[in-house]
Amino acid sequence: MSSATVNKPLNAQSLGGSWGTLLLPINQDNSIDYPGLAHEIDVLIEAGLSGIYSNGTAGEFHNQTESEFDRVQDLLAEKCKATGMSFQIGVSHMSPVVSWERLKRSRALRPQAFQLILPDWVVTSEAEQIAFLQRMAEAADPVPLVLYHPPHAKQVLLPQDYQRLSQAVPQLIGIKVADGDARWYAEMRQFAADLAVFVPGHHLATGMKEGLGAGAYSNVACLSPRGAQNWYRLMQQDIAEAFFTQYMMPLQRAGYSNPALDKVLAAVGSWAAIGTRLRWPYHGVPEEMVPDIRKAAQQHLPAFFFEHLK
Repeated sequence: MSSATVNKPLNAQSLGGSWGTLLLPINQDNSIDYPGLAHEIDVLIEAGLSGIYSNGTAGEFHNQTESEFDRVQDLLAEKCKATGMSFQIGVSHMSPVVSWERLKRSRALRPQAFQLILPDWVVTSEAEQIAFLQRMAEAADPVPLVLYHPPHAKQVLLPQDYQRLSQAVPQLIGIKVADGDARWYAEMRQFAADLAVFVPGHHLATGMKEGLGAGAYSNVACLSPRGAQNWYRLMQQDIAEAFFTQYMMPLQRAGYSNPALDKVLAAVGSWAAIGTRLRWPYHGVPEEMVPDIRKAAQQHLPAFFFEHLK
């Protein structure tokens, strides 16, 4: 991939594939392990993913200082540009002002897109959602926006809401959402046809078979970046769903957050020394649970593991 291609912003047609997330390796003193993060980025690049994104939920965007945020983005941009890897920067924050400031500071890094959430402390009205996205789009220009809208958002949008937002904000090219049943897919085909729709990684095959899943900001890539990319290329069946239903959903029901679940997947895959620790005051999945989950993953998903785990 040429440098010119890497620096070109994405659009709704070119945004797709299996994207890997940055997970923060946390030291015992609660600081970010930046050498560990640099190694993690190297592994993600070497895996040949469609791209890498920062500061999603698994990146703990909600629990960073602004200087830490800047250092993470600088490191990602430097490594991706040097190797021709596409990257997106997550500027999400519960505060719209902080999110706006993060975007303005990161614009010079020239990512292919900016990811963001809707303001999340006070629920926004329809008019406020549009006003927020329009100002963010103006600050980002010519870089487009991707709405990161997880199921635990205070206000879960309906399919027709995405149409309303995309019509009001043409710079909005994609969304990350939790998928639903057949009716949900039918409504999304009707209302979100102009957007690149990213579904959960372990449902990507379903999304593609429904003619809707452009790609995934992938929890499956947390388990194995290379395995997720190989699976995306094959994409024949939801081979990952049985494992996630049997072993990850009970952890979710036990109260562990999405960052905790993504980090335990990375620990199971053991492709980088990320660990299961979350930043204070949040709790990660205990390390002692990893071996049993790894055995199950090796049984259900043998192709997702590097040779040293077989």
